[in-house]
Amino acid sequence: MSTYQFTTLEPETLSEAIAAAVKKQLSDLTAEIVAKPIDELMSREEAAEYLRVSISTINNWRRSGKLVAYGLGNRVFFKRSEVESSLTKLQ
Repeated sequence: MSTYQFTTLEPETLSEAIAAAVKKQLSDLTAEIVAKPIDELMSREEAAEYLRVSISTINNWRRSGKLVAYGLGNRVFFKRSEVESSLTKLQ
């Protein structure tokens, strides 16, 4: 980190130094956020709408192990990436 002596800086120079430091911190934070993608959670209704099937089909696939479900209280969620990876390629 650079050292500044504030007694000899003009206000414009100080303002530019602060702006540059803030800009660097924001770019570092943005790079860190982009590096760690967050997996979106989908409800049963959202998963059914995404796959264009009924909620009962989603429940059947969950019970048979085709879809991995996560729960919090009495709510059921699916990770979007896992729903997408459960799709199989047809020939």
